[in-house]
Amino acid sequence: MHTPGTENAHPLSPPSSSMSSLPFRTTPAKEEPPPEFLCPITLDLMRDPVAAPTGITYDRAAISSWLLSGGQRTCPVTHAELRAGDLVPNHTLRRLIQDWCAANRSRGGAERVPDTPEAAAVAELEGATRAGDAERCAAAARWVRRQARLAERNRGCLASAGAACALAAAFASFADAADAAAARDALDAVLAALALVMPMDEEAIVVVGSSSASVARLIAVAANGGLHSRLQAVVVIREIISLSCHRYGAGAVDLSANADAIVQVLVKTIRDAICPEATRACLVAAYHLACSGESTAARLAAAGLVPVLVELLVDADRSTAEKALTALDAALKCPEDDMDGTAAAGRRLAIIEALQVGALQKVLLLLQAGCREETKEKATELLRVIVRYQGRVECVDTMDFRGLKRGTAILTT
Repeated sequence: MHTPGTENAHPLSPPSSSMSSLPFRTTPAKEEPPPEFLCPITLDLMRDPVAAPTGITYDRAAISSWLLSGGQRTCPVTHAELRAGDLVPNHTLRRLIQDWCAANRSRGGAERVPDTPEAAAVAELEGATRAGDAERCAAAARWVRRQARLAERNRGCLASAGAACALAAAFASFADAADAAAARDALDAVLAALALVMPMDEEAIVVVGSSSASVARLIAVAANGGLHSRLQAVVVIREIISLSCHRYGAGAVDLSANADAIVQVLVKTIRDAICPEATRACLVAAYHLACSGESTAARLAAAGLVPVLVELLVDADRSTAEKALTALDAALKCPEDDMDGTAAAGRRLAIIEALQVGALQKVLLLLQAGCREETKEKATELLRVIVRYQGRVECVDTMDFRGLKRGTAILTT
């Protein structure tokens, strides 16, 4: 049927009289969110997504209500056991939802999901670091520290928000300007917060460990700072060393520029015994260093590590004694035939010094006092190494060898 006035219209064009009546021509269609942005319980857009160990992500309000109502203890989707404390903020999904909301607001999308306080603090840290604003950075780091000290859940939220990496980047950035008072204040605040956001992820460790200035600053604090600051510094140093001495982290973190200073500060901190936590952190770091190569083991020996560790063995608690034995085992177990001359001489000197401070009696006493089987095996291995040197030490008091027969009996049983 011919409609007047349409002679010149395109054959595929709709009639002009109908154009104004089509709603999608005048009002943008509402964009529906992707299914993965919807809470499985409410089927609404998630505002605070949290991930369960089952792999399912829920909106926090919905899953919290589910778990609180009727004493529920299972995941609504998988029916596996689930507790409120198992829920972890899904910040990656939150950011994707935020981006989607912002992009689709003009087409009927939802309002942007607000940041959590933890995510906002991390963003403030990153912004202050980029701007080089030490005072802002210090304030943000103090907020992170306060939150991390309040509850374990807060530490989990901060970790999920990327706090460790942001703090590490801030420390590396301001370490180059440590002479300025504001920068020193920021570094102290950042370090105090960083020590609470543990364990550090690999990215954060690489950020702070790959900067020679950062590592040098940590060493300076560990050697000369206040008690709390020294503990915080050696905890971060332990994390850096643990990563750098593994094959997958060796290329990312190079500690060669600060190697001697690291060895010295580890031995000094163990000797000073500022607190058990600092001692244990240094023992773990020394163990990894001793295992990393003969030259590093020789440096540790030259710095006096062996006598210091021997002094720890008897009077220390079980955890510390076991770590000391592990570090000694790593430092002394490499055969001399596999060492170069410097490393072998360093180890001989270390063992002689250990004998002079009573290593033999202390290891024997530790064995006789009773310890776990694993600890006993490590102590026995150390005895084997030490006994081989006893004939070379003329200046050792003869009472050092009163327990030798008993030690030999232990070695052969």
